[in-house]
Amino acid sequence: MSAPLFLVESLPTADTMVLDGPEGHHAATVQRLRVGEQLLLADGRGGTATAVVTAVGRGTLDLDVTERGYVDAANPRLVVVQGIAKGDRGELAVQAMTETGVDEIVPWAAGRSVVQWRGERGVRARGRWVATAREATKQARRAWLPVLAGSPDESTASVARRIAGAAAGYVLHEEATDRLTTVELPEHGEIVLVVGPEGGITPDELATFQEAGARPVRLGTSVLRTSTAGVAALAVLATRLLRW
Repeated sequence: MSAPLFLVESLPTADTMVLDGPEGHHAATVQRLRVGEQLLLADGRGGTATAVVTAVGRGTLDLDVTERGYVDAANPRLVVVQGIAKGDRGELAVQAMTETGVDEIVPWAAGRSVVQWRGERGVRARGRWVATAREATKQARRAWLPVLAGSPDESTASVARRIAGAAAGYVLHEEATDRLTTVELPEHGEIVLVVGPEGGITPDELATFQEAGARPVRLGTSVLRTSTAGVAALAVLATRLLRW
């Protein structure tokens, strides 16, 4: 089994450190790491370190840092605009997309989103997405923590502006004739992929995104749930871009 990963605000510059706080508690109390075991540290911005446990306290670990590294940011960069979904489907999407390699997630207040993020409710909902992405980053042993973009939810107009400034934009749509498996992909820059909510994307939204330069695409003949469509699309892109 590979060594567990823990996210820290900054990596140690010395050869020793104490892992405390929530991550230290999780490592010492929940995972029950012991002296001599190895773990990974990451700052979520590409920096990594390998360390060995030298002592275990109450919610803390003493570590010897044995190796340092850095993982370059991915290029092209994969950004998924995720229509806000009801229940836990949005969080399921965030979890799986993080594990699949998404670089940024943009919560989108689509016209057919059943749930709207407003006020404190929006702040809490976005916070759950952030926490979900963080835990999935650790599970997947990722050096880069996905960015949760913008305000609690982005408007269709702001998504269109994001598409217009990207190297390429694609909208998953069941009536599209082009397939994501065969459309031309840029070699550099930002790829923006739009995933609609449960009710799908409205004709006006599709037209707005197309005017901004997006291209409607489909994955196959099946219509996927909003919680799985982005994951399937990312798997296609990761394969075509030789990430996988």
